[in-house]
Amino acid sequence: MYKDGKIWVANNENGEKVFLLPKMANRHGLIAGATGTGKTVTLKVLAEGFSDMGVPVFLADVKGDLSGMVSEGRDSEDMQARIRRFGLDEAGFTYTKYPATFWDVFGKEGIPLRTTVSEMGPLLLSRILGLNDLQRDILSIAFKIADDNDLLLVDTKDLKAMLNYISENNKEFAADYGNISKVSIAAIVRAIVSLEIEGADKFFFEPALNIRDFFTTGEGGKGMINILDSTSLINNGTLYATFLLWMLSELFETLPEVGDLDKPKMVFFFDEAHLLFADTPKLLMDKIEQVVKLIRSKGVGIYFVTQNPRDIPDGVLAQLGNKIQHALRAYTPSDMKAVKAAADSFRENPAFKTADVIQELGTGEAVCSLLDEDGTPTVVEKVSILPPQSLMGGIDDSLREKEIKQSVLYSKYYEAEDPDSAYEFLERKGIADAEAKAKLKAEEEAAKAKAKEEAAAAKAKEKEEAAEARKKKQAAKSVGNAVAGTVGREVGKTFGGKFGKFGKTLGGNLGASLGRGILSTLFKA
Repeated sequence: MYKDGKIWVANNENGEKVFLLPKMANRHGLIAGATGTGKTVTLKVLAEGFSDMGVPVFLADVKGDLSGMVSEGRDSEDMQARIRRFGLDEAGFTYTKYPATFWDVFGKEGIPLRTTVSEMGPLLLSRILGLNDLQRDILSIAFKIADDNDLLLVDTKDLKAMLNYISENNKEFAADYGNISKVSIAAIVRAIVSLEIEGADKFFFEPALNIRDFFTTGEGGKGMINILDSTSLINNGTLYATFLLWMLSELFETLPEVGDLDKPKMVFFFDEAHLLFADTPKLLMDKIEQVVKLIRSKGVGIYFVTQNPRDIPDGVLAQLGNKIQHALRAYTPSDMKAVKAAADSFRENPAFKTADVIQELGTGEAVCSLLDEDGTPTVVEKVSILPPQSLMGGIDDSLREKEIKQSVLYSKYYEAEDPDSAYEFLERKGIADAEAKAKLKAEEEAAKAKAKEEAAAAKAKEKEEAAEARKKKQAAKSVGNAVAGTVGREVGKTFGGKFGKFGKTLGGNLGASLGRGILSTLFKA
């Protein structure tokens, strides 16, 4: 409840009000406790206080019981008893509804919330896909090649097309980007297909969320409460966690430095926070710790909601100045260790042992330490959390649908768009390359056919010329034989005539034969 410029969170055992100071709200916080101990009520009370302050809020609705914030709370005997107990009637407590925008990654229970593959980046996407270090490096190379060639990766089909293109041309890329294993690329593609089967591919599309659309107010200047329906998303814990980390990164990269403000620009509540850090590679963990540490200077407060403080890494836990710890039960030595760890995270109160009190807390009770005006954690106190002003529990489908369609952001994000991106470019390139290849092949075949035809024509001409030459040679030989025979005969007759008629005849025949033989030898040469 917002009162006197502060968020009234609870009353301590002496009936004194416990406030969260707006100027300290961006120092982050923790809401912890076992299931059923009142974490959701605490979250609602804080979210309502921030909204009344005019500060937009984002929260993930894991169980489906936060949607009631758009409806006024309902009176009951239990509520009247709590109102009297806290003196809320005198403080002006009223049942109130709050402005809310419903979001859903799958687009069923809220306005579709999308981003692009490029904006998600290879580090977070590798976590969603469950890639090993080598596969993550190859995915990073794929992003680099896409950037170097001005190819926009919007959806999963863009990414698959890019990976397949790199696989088909990996030798061409090796010189500039190193060896790229086709086997590893195939494994990445299979992981993407698995993600598509789960329906998570709907998250990667245009229009992508403009994170600044969270920074809006509703009626009366109340901060907009952005509720992400996570009842289905939580079934894929890795996707849920990575999506929240992506939003955190977007805020960090988008918002300017503002230093210390009188109140936050926005507050995020991350339920089931243990999923954010489970099986997180060191590279990503370092980035998370850096963002949590520095994002408060951008005016953003982050509140982690989980069962046990041990779910939060020490590097992150050290950044959480406002702590509200609900009951923890200790049935085993391991449970006792968890309780002690939770107790040790508070500034000690000499009036009681924090570890004992944590185990004795009832529903709606907590131990609490919030930052004072100087930014110093107060001594831990046992407190009772105020009731929320909005409806506890969920709303029916008809009211949800009405709220969704009445949002000014509905028309902006409802229809998915498929822009001209890497898939379309590579498809056109593939067609163009195939046509160019077919044209080149046709030209090569035509050139071969022409060369073959020219060779055949040249051979025929050569054969014809050879035949003509043989014919001319034969004719010349025939004429030469006749002339040589005649000349030889006459010479033989003249020489043989000296020996009479017989000698003349013999000499003529020998002379003719000798003349033709000499001519034949000359033609062969």
